[in-house]
Amino acid sequence: MADKELARVRTNFVAKVSKTVIKQLLDDLMEDCLLNDEEVDSVLEDNTGRADMARCLIDKVKRKGDKASRKMIEHIENRDSALYAELELSSGPKPVAAPKKQKTWSDKLVPMTDSSRQEKMNDSDIYKVSETSLKSRVALLITNRNFTDNNLTRKGAEKDEENMEELLSSLQYEVVKHNDLTAKRINEALRNFKEHPKLSNTDSVFVVIMSHGKREFVLGVNHSNEKPDEFPIDNIYKYLGPQECPALMNKPKIIIIQACRGGSRGSVIVSDSASAETVSDDVSQQQPASVGNIVDDAIRYVHKEKDFISLLSSTPDTVSYRREDLGSFLIQYIAEVFNTCSHEDDIDELFRKVMQRFEEFPDETKRQMPTKDRCTLTRRFYLFPGH
Repeated sequence: MADKELARVRTNFVAKVSKTVIKQLLDDLMEDCLLNDEEVDSVLEDNTGRADMARCLIDKVKRKGDKASRKMIEHIENRDSALYAELELSSGPKPVAAPKKQKTWSDKLVPMTDSSRQEKMNDSDIYKVSETSLKSRVALLITNRNFTDNNLTRKGAEKDEENMEELLSSLQYEVVKHNDLTAKRINEALRNFKEHPKLSNTDSVFVVIMSHGKREFVLGVNHSNEKPDEFPIDNIYKYLGPQECPALMNKPKIIIIQACRGGSRGSVIVSDSASAETVSDDVSQQQPASVGNIVDDAIRYVHKEKDFISLLSSTPDTVSYRREDLGSFLIQYIAEVFNTCSHEDDIDELFRKVMQRFEEFPDETKRQMPTKDRCTLTRRFYLFPGH
């Protein structure tokens, strides 16, 4: 039993544990709810020396029985592996956890059943979708890969374009595609898109923009430190809002931005590492990304219009990442989640599941968390795949 293990090593523990480790163990046990505030205070305040603190701690935990003693032994191993080895501790056999069921992601759309389709089409809490509107769907896809400054080439962006075009087409969206645009031409593409003849009959639109970026802007392909080439993200909402585009009034407008949101780390342009696997698209980095080829994008929105929902590739002032061989993690995860779950989940839940994918990021030295933003949907919107 673990409490007997603690009793066995009590003398050596008192002699050898450091005050720093004592405090760390107290924090750990308090977080486990095995010690309360009063008990922690009594260890720290009622004992003047390190050895007295150690005696008080080990005795308190030992009296709480096997579970508490086992947790303390585990924390000793994590906090001071040398002490753990020297004491020749063992917490005994650990309980066997049930294996976690791994989600299997589909590379093709799972179709919605006829019964579910009929039920949702008649639900007043769901945005209206009809056979006619499904045939009138249209999406705008802008991908900037090749920049005037060759150091800014976004290797892997072609894979994002391929994945996104395939997904949107399979969801019955006609894809209006543009590549390698300046900020001025991105603006023109949005202005032209809002006049698309299909918008009157469509049930929704997607706007997907993938480029370098920084806070509040997506960058055009002529960008440099000396002559910024910046498209204001807020223009998307202006052009597709009710004043500029009445044809989309009361229809969901889904915005996806794969671009860095970092805006407070200087203004030096950095290139992708030739040998890296993961890079970022943040042009404001002062140092190249660590080994890997992932890039970060920055955007922030102010105004709210009805029937929008946005998924941004990262939180403000942070980076998003891309693999040169597979494309960005955001677009990879969107394709997987939408293919697998859109037959049963609405767009808001699909975005939540994409965000959840980032809880276990494949690179332990990097972190990314997309964020839903500017969401003014008043009903649920389903994509009705497979019909």
